[in-house]
Amino acid sequence: MRIILLGAPGSGKGTQAKMLMEKYKAPQISTGDLLRAAVSAGTELGKKAKAIMDAGHLVSDDIVLGMIKERLNEKDAQNGFILDGFPRNKPQADELDKLLAEFGWSLDGAILLEVDNDQIVERITGRRTCNDCGQMFNIFSSPSAKENVCDKCGGLLGHRADDNGDTIRKRLEVYAEQTAPLIEFYSSQDKLFKLNGMGEMATIFNDVCSTIDKF
Repeated sequence: MRIILLGAPGSGKGTQAKMLMEKYKAPQISTGDLLRAAVSAGTELGKKAKAIMDAGHLVSDDIVLGMIKERLNEKDAQNGFILDGFPRNKPQADELDKLLAEFGWSLDGAILLEVDNDQIVERITGRRTCNDCGQMFNIFSSPSAKENVCDKCGGLLGHRADDNGDTIRKRLEVYAEQTAPLIEFYSSQDKLFKLNGMGEMATIFNDVCSTIDKF
């Protein structure tokens, strides 16, 4: 299983990826996680990325692809992976195809989780994350038993300053501009699978698994 999860910020990609990782024993590969790990470990690519980020710039595609290549070389990725948050645009998708060809691989599919923008705004503005263990809650759909206290470890729940309506809608506009070409790109390869990303998490997960099992 070699798949990409596509979807707007707050569409549930990360949650689904973690559940898929458990079911299919394939690693979730997130470029954000890779960048943080590489910078923390002080790898050659990590040092380059840190210098760029410290200067206030976006990390270039070649560095990100280098990190993905390193990650795909690891043993647990040999039989499959779940790409979460990459590619973000068509040039990255082109480069990803070339990278996978170097391994003699190709993507099985790109699964797009479609969610109404208003629901995404509610999901993100209501999001609360434990400062200690990282457990996530939502004050609208899945609140903690005690306000601002984690059910799992008792830590304090935090709310990101940029998780506000105006910022989220701007991020959604950027996402729409970048993702439209990706949808066309994977559709032209007959590898795009659109799924309803609204509703119960378990129902969405079952739909995602049913799609993967047909590959």
